[in-house]
Amino acid sequence: MMIESIEIEMDITAASGDLARSIEVNLQKWGEPLRWAITAVDPETNIAQIEAIVIKN
Repeated sequence: MMIESIEIEMDITAASGDLARSIEVNLQKWGEPLRWAITAVDPETNIAQIEAIVIKN
């Protein structure tokens, strides 16, 4: 088991319904998310930068 810090970008308009759940599902591509935060959003493109800590098996 490894803990890794990652940064991703995500189109928040593509999130259908629950934004938090959409982010967590997206983060599971890299591992099990422990915590995450939206650190910036570009208001013109609606692209959010997300920093997260994930557990990789």
